[in-house]
Amino acid sequence: MGRTRQLLLWLGFCVVCATGSATLGYLAPAVPLSSGLRAVTGPLAVLVLPLASLLVPLFTVPRVPLRQRTVAWQLVVPVITGVVLAVVSGEAGNEVALQQRGRWTEAVVASKESGKSDHCTLRRASGQRISPDLTEGDGCQEYVEPGDTVSVRYDPAGAAAPVTAEESGSYGGFIAGLMVVQVAMGTWGCLRMYRQNAEQRARG
Repeated sequence: MGRTRQLLLWLGFCVVCATGSATLGYLAPAVPLSSGLRAVTGPLAVLVLPLASLLVPLFTVPRVPLRQRTVAWQLVVPVITGVVLAVVSGEAGNEVALQQRGRWTEAVVASKESGKSDHCTLRRASGQRISPDLTEGDGCQEYVEPGDTVSVRYDPAGAAAPVTAEESGSYGGFIAGLMVVQVAMGTWGCLRMYRQNAEQRARG
């Protein structure tokens, strides 16, 4: 395979992985997707696509036994940035969803689950449960107790997480930067790994 063709191949592969993680992470709350689709797109965005950016190049190295294949350190970066990209894109999608569909309401804290990250189960005055639960980062703080009343902005479709305050984060630049890093490091790592293994194969 020629160098130019190899470059274009891996560049396209890395673009697909980065774009996929960002798009799936964003669409889940923003569209919104059904709970069944969210159960699929979440792992795809956060786990499958980031790992694919490492495993696909590793397992497609030609004519080199798997145990003898050298993994370029650059390929570790797309795994990390892919996970972060999916999470940050999900936050951006959550914010857009609440801006477009969100409604403010007074809700009662029905129960609270404490752990590494607290979660509060909320119910409206009508008794209807607000889904998903309120997380610690969005307002389920240590001082919040069951029976308390909180003012939240929630998504009637149940796709975006509720918040207790207006969010106005700017994610576009950060997401674009992550995608550039992921594509650049991924392409560099794929080409470097192929070159290293080709040299190893030539030495016999």
